[in-house]
Amino acid sequence: MKLSDQAENKHLDNGFIVKARMDRSQIQMLCKLVEGLGHLGIVTTTNKELGEVMFQTTKDCWPELKKVVEKMPVEVQFL
Repeated sequence: MKLSDQAENKHLDNGFIVKARMDRSQIQMLCKLVEGLGHLGIVTTTNKELGEVMFQTTKDCWPELKKVVEKMPVEVQFL
């Protein structure tokens, strides 16, 4: 395995997805707030009607991202 392949596999193994549910009227606000913290992760809407989203981050960034989201002016229920 080449060094570049090892580095790529390391990053693939570090991916972390957390599902959540929230009031659908607040999804856009959450996306904008997390976008401003781009280095911590991104939010993707998975089911607009049910208010379901997923956070894509890394295992290392998740604890910090979770703390920040919990302090945001939106209510998020992590699943």
